[in-house]
Amino acid sequence: MFFVVPSPTLPIAFKKDIICLYMSDQKISDPFLTAKKRQNFNMGKEMTIKKLFTALALTASLTFSGQALAKDLIFATDTAFVPFSFKQGDDYVGFDVELWDAIAKDMGVTYKLQPMDFAGIVPGVQAGQIDVAMAGMSITDARAKVVDFSDPYYNSGLLLLVRADSDIKSVDDIDGKIIALKTGTGSVPYATEHFKDSERRQFPNIDNAFMELQTGRVDGVLHDAPNVLYYAATGGKDKVKIIGKPMEAQKYGAAFRKGSDLVEKYNTSLKNLKENGTYDRIYEKWFGEKPE
Repeated sequence: MFFVVPSPTLPIAFKKDIICLYMSDQKISDPFLTAKKRQNFNMGKEMTIKKLFTALALTASLTFSGQALAKDLIFATDTAFVPFSFKQGDDYVGFDVELWDAIAKDMGVTYKLQPMDFAGIVPGVQAGQIDVAMAGMSITDARAKVVDFSDPYYNSGLLLLVRADSDIKSVDDIDGKIIALKTGTGSVPYATEHFKDSERRQFPNIDNAFMELQTGRVDGVLHDAPNVLYYAATGGKDKVKIIGKPMEAQKYGAAFRKGSDLVEKYNTSLKNLKENGTYDRIYEKWFGEKPE
């Protein structure tokens, strides 16, 4: 006896054929069937079986097709981190955004961009809600305990930014002053350790910190060098100045869920882009110079 439980995704007509096949199979030994009827019955059964497997194949095809569509990677980035990732008109642009797009093409994957506040990115990766994140994220021991990092794709550091008319001449003058920091970034532990006599205020968005500096509510902003340099040359031009040289060299990496097989593929594609000149072209576009 041939019996298949009808799938809820099968068309109704095919479900009926399956049921008929089962019901008809009970009569195959009926002694009153003539040879002609028995022949017709067997031919009909073969047709029903063919239709059944066609339906099953179609269902499997649709299922796998849906699974393929669901394989778009979720790419998260902090879209308030110029020039790495920010919104320009209706589009998200920046070094991280463009570099990831090139890497994704080299990897042969498609993705959906998910803008997020920086502080929520690592928890999102941990929870499996994000497949890959590039957000000017420094590779640290603390983060490496909860996410896997790619090979470094950018070398950075921290810079202190103050108003143009500030009497702060060096980082030593920051004691007793108010420093603005971006929540969740490497500037927080660094300032906690090295600027213990200063008041440290955290902001979820670096733009808020720059605004607080302009309005005089804070005395300085400690943040990643490329973002500080970009702001000082654009929105803060002639209004702010940079104090000293970059502090604490940092390397940016892409973050992945622990054990993700995407890390190795990402690293291979990053290497490919560095070898074929694509990385240098994107770097020069956003920073005005080629990488060292």
